[in-house]
Amino acid sequence: MSIKKPKYIATGDSVLLLKDFSSDQKAIITHYLHNQEQVDSKYYKKDALKEISSAVKYIEENSATGLVKEEAIQMLLFEANNVAFPAPKEFDFKFIDLFAGIGGFRMALQQLKGKCVFSSEWDSEAQKTYFANFGEVPFGDITSEDTKKYVPNNFDILCAGFPCQAFSIAGKRGGFDDTRGTLFFDVAEIIKRKKPKAFFLENVKGLVSHDKGRTLSTILSVLREDLGYFVPTPQVLNAKEFGVPQNRERIYIVGFRKDLKITDFKYPLSTDSSKRFLDIREHNVVPTKYYLSTQYLETLRRHKERHEKKGNGFGFAIVKDNEIANAIVVGGMGKERNLVVDNRIVDYNPTTKIKGVVNKEGIRKMTPREWARLQGFPDDFVIPVADASAYKQFGNSVAVPAIKATAKKIIEKLMGVK
Repeated sequence: MSIKKPKYIATGDSVLLLKDFSSDQKAIITHYLHNQEQVDSKYYKKDALKEISSAVKYIEENSATGLVKEEAIQMLLFEANNVAFPAPKEFDFKFIDLFAGIGGFRMALQQLKGKCVFSSEWDSEAQKTYFANFGEVPFGDITSEDTKKYVPNNFDILCAGFPCQAFSIAGKRGGFDDTRGTLFFDVAEIIKRKKPKAFFLENVKGLVSHDKGRTLSTILSVLREDLGYFVPTPQVLNAKEFGVPQNRERIYIVGFRKDLKITDFKYPLSTDSSKRFLDIREHNVVPTKYYLSTQYLETLRRHKERHEKKGNGFGFAIVKDNEIANAIVVGGMGKERNLVVDNRIVDYNPTTKIKGVVNKEGIRKMTPREWARLQGFPDDFVIPVADASAYKQFGNSVAVPAIKATAKKIIEKLMGVK
């Protein structure tokens, strides 16, 4: 791994700031801090202490703070744990969080008394959100051996919402060889090396029918035959059945190491399908910037009319207060498929550059906080990034309550193993 010479900043006796470290340096240090009292710390300790020592030496030479390495570690440890969702001090199981995004899996499994011992997410903006909430910077490129070498042994569950890019040769029945060149291969490779007790994978519903089902067949072949896991039939679950008003279907794939002799598994049933948009609507008046201009609204209407004449259902959609939102997605008509009517607006003066004027019908986009609630994130979840990044991050996230309900079933099975 290429480590640049960072610039360090200290003010009086304050904490060493992490802002001038590279993302991988931050990952090494924060992973070490979170696992300092656990055997898993050995995977990060040498490199982490090297970076911290370098920082302390710089401070000793350039300031009168008098910090020593142990004090610096304790200060950084305080900062890493002084977050909204710190790791539980007492835990029942350990897991790793691959393709972590903003931590939907982590949120769910920490609530079930799980401790995350490794996380990976390449997107720098998502890393910011992850760190702001969990005090840990995920490692970057999981396809790199420089990243994989930090994955510890002896964790219980591997979690991954792996991207579903095209499987170029999937379906040729080549098993493990068929998945090379895809990001699923990197998940499979880690399972092969580390042999966790269980894994929990999430993907889009389209994986079921991709390449006439051959892609999913290949994935299951790898997990069952090549890696030797008991993998019950995957199931598509809908977030709207688990306490959030969003029609979001995703396929869940669960597996258990065969030596555990787990031979059955039942996915969770609906826990709460009563929620509607009004339950997650912003409590206060929404800023004017979220309301559509008259010109843009007219463009959307003409666009929808053209498609309706062609017999297509494509176009914007307004979610009523007593309805369930459409799946929130990134790009395309993601936000426009989830417009709402909110007549609480009091200021029609545009706060951003728009063509036309703010519409008087009360039609607006949902806010990033509403998207967060649609995915089951609590209101104290920190959103430290601009709206554009926030929409992308929540649109790409997993639905926390559905993940939690399924993870609970996995843990119950593992706890039942003698």
